[in-house]
Amino acid sequence: MTTQTAPTTKDVITSQGGRSTQTTTDVSGGATGAGQPAADRGRTSIADVVVVKVAGIAAREIPGVYDMGGGLSRTIGAVRDRVPGGRPNVGRGVKVEVGERQTAIDLDLVVEYGVPITDVARDVRENVISAVERITGLDVVEVNVTINDVHLPEDDNDTTGPNTRVE
Repeated sequence: MTTQTAPTTKDVITSQGGRSTQTTTDVSGGATGAGQPAADRGRTSIADVVVVKVAGIAAREIPGVYDMGGGLSRTIGAVRDRVPGGRPNVGRGVKVEVGERQTAIDLDLVVEYGVPITDVARDVRENVISAVERITGLDVVEVNVTINDVHLPEDDNDTTGPNTRVE
């Protein structure tokens, strides 16, 4: 009896005009044939969006992270979050490159004023690496953190809201 190993692919997420194309990555090649153990029959593929979501959720779990994404993406995200029936985009501020067995992650963060930025970046890196490796089985080769802004407490006291009247 002969067995065949399923082909593996190396897909890398690319950016086209500011939008990412979705790709999938084979995590396990698997084998075919009735003589193989059940757990090894077939292959497992992980879409890049899975890595993006896992990394985004893990980064937001860290105290001191106020928001994620650059200025424009945060503005668009804030509008989108206010639309009835709209869901928050957990992948905002996350970019990934996924290969056959490894991934690299870039994060854009907004931190709270007063927190040590280097400590927040370290904690975010540790949590993202742990979550992505545990959930996807991919090796995380790097997590690059960019701090785009600092959230100030007075930013919450927005006086230009809909309840403000001009007198």
